[in-house]
Amino acid sequence: MQRIDPLIAILMAQVVLMMLFAYMVAFPLLGRDYDAAVLCAGICGFGLGATPNAMANMSAMCYKYHYSVKSFLIVPIIGGMFTDLINTGMITMFLNFFH
Repeated sequence: MQRIDPLIAILMAQVVLMMLFAYMVAFPLLGRDYDAAVLCAGICGFGLGATPNAMANMSAMCYKYHYSVKSFLIVPIIGGMFTDLINTGMITMFLNFFH
């Protein structure tokens, strides 16, 4: 049986770094309001997974407080469309580089 200690350490480091990034960088840049807080929840979802994680984080936050129209317009478009386009270009670039 393999040890999972390194995986747990990496996961904990990723969570801490995403929290710091969202709190210290993204939240101030987005305006320090409720919409910024919901967007930061989405950013944490992206950092720890993918677009569905971001949507689930924002939904949980909005369920507890109130809905944020701006966040639910921005996150699916950026996460669903632009991320896929950028990933396609990056994968093609790396395949051409290593081929």
